[in-house]
Amino acid sequence: MTVICFLMREDVIIGFDMKGHSGAGKKGSDIVCAAISSAAYMTVNTITDVLAVKAQVEVSDGSMKLLVGSGDAEKCAATLKGFMLHMKQLARQKPHNIKIMTVNSGKEHYYA
Repeated sequence: MTVICFLMREDVIIGFDMKGHSGAGKKGSDIVCAAISSAAYMTVNTITDVLAVKAQVEVSDGSMKLLVGSGDAEKCAATLKGFMLHMKQLARQKPHNIKIMTVNSGKEHYYA
């Protein structure tokens, strides 16, 4: 299962931390994992290359993390909100493969 945690500060998305493989198919041919990864890379590339924001980005096998500074949060808000909405929609379609949660000021919220 892929768990995507959206990181919030004062109800503004400042990043995400994504871990795990969706388990919807074999590694390398898992269409759910491919959809998640593609959307995540597009989000990271839009923020770092199109918006020219210096974000903290960490990528390894089965995980990706993006964090923007407080000064850039508003600039990145629409991109991160779009990614979050897309992931919530995928999670509704594939609830056994994707789990969405948010962390806002120390409070965790889980979405199916």
